This record gives sequence, structure tokens and C-alpha cells, in this order.
Amino acid sequence: MMHANALNDAPVKLYRNPKSGHCHRVELMLALLEVPYENLELDMANGAHREPGYLAISPLGQVPAIDDNGITLADSNAIITYLVERYGEPATWIGTDPLEKARVQRWLSIAAGEIAAGPCAARLVTVFDAPLDHEAAKAKAHELLAMIDTHLDGREWLAADRPTLADIAGYSYIAHAPEGGVSLAPYPNIRVWLARIEALPRFIGMARSPSLA
Repeated sequence: MMHANALNDAPVKLYRNPKSGHCHRVELMLALLEVPYENLELDMANGAHREPGYLAISPLGQVPAIDDNGITLADSNAIITYLVERYGEPATWIGTDPLEKARVQRWLSIAAGEIAAGPCAARLVTVFDAPLDHEAAKAKAHELLAMIDTHLDGREWLAADRPTLADIAGYSYIAHAPEGGVSLAPYPNIRVWLARIEALPRFIGMARSPSLA
């Protein structure tokens, strides 16, 4: 399925680091929605994210960011929300009633909070040599994963009876948690949930780094 504007508009430009789960979150959403896009690798090691041209797109100098034919936006959760509102079916991905929408928003907050402080931070240490407390991040990750595994008992998806933004926002760093030294072996419901996401039509994965757990 091609979107109406795809015939006339250029592909969405995705500024990214290929090993960033935040960037993968956006790429996965683009792929699932069949929105044409092109990846632009940002040479962050040499300060490309601090160049004035990029700061005009992403004022905090963070990835990901997109340029959708002149519409620029940063922050992965904001971007996937925008993509669904513009190119997808918001009722499907964001919710159909106040409670469902709130449940999806709760998981977006968890993605920006506990997931970032747990599995994401643990992986930042091992993959990017970030100067963070690795043991504390791993402990936070296991505390969070235990909660999610319990939550998924009897459920197929995080927030509704179908995949939503909650699942897309949660997937990347949880799937790659072993790269940060966080084993998924104790969490059978999470492993089944990850496989369910990976079985979605047009799923695209993130580049793998060595597993440490």
C-alpha cells in the first residue's frame, strides 16, 4: 500500500544512529506503516549532532529526528505519534476511547522513564561506553522486566487487544537487553511478546551487538 502523498513527496528523512533503540523505534514504525523513508547516519562521534543545521531540527542534539518534506520533529515517542496520526490509523495505534489512549500513554511514559533508565542505560554502557552505573541500570532493568512479564501474563499486547504504540515504544531496548548484560531468560511472557512483534508484517529489526547475557 502506497500512501497518497508518496507519489509526489520525497521519502521521510530519518536522522539516526543505527545502534540506537530510540532510532529503531521510529524506523520500525515507518516500516510497519509502509511510509517511504531514507536513513541518514549521523556521525555523532565527530559532533554532527552539534552542528547548527542539525540543532535546527533537533534542538537538544539528540537522535532520532525526522524531516518529512519540511516538517521537522525530534523525540522518538513524539515522532511515532506523528507518523501514526499522519500516515496510519490512530484508532488502531493510539486508542479508541479515553482509557485505551491513557493506557498507551502510560507505556510511552515507561519507555521514556523506566526503560530508558534500565535496559537502555545498561546497553549504553556496554555498546557505547557510557559512564553510567551499570549494576544499577541492570537492577532497574530486571525490576521493570519482572513487572512487564507479570503484566503480560494472559495478555498478547501491552495496552490493548492489538499492537499499539505501547508495543513499538517498548520493543527495541527490551529485545536488545542482553546486549547490556540483562538476560531475558527469566521472562517467558516477554520473550513470547517479542516474537509476536517480530512476526508482524513488514517488521524490521535493529543491528545486533554482541549479547552479554
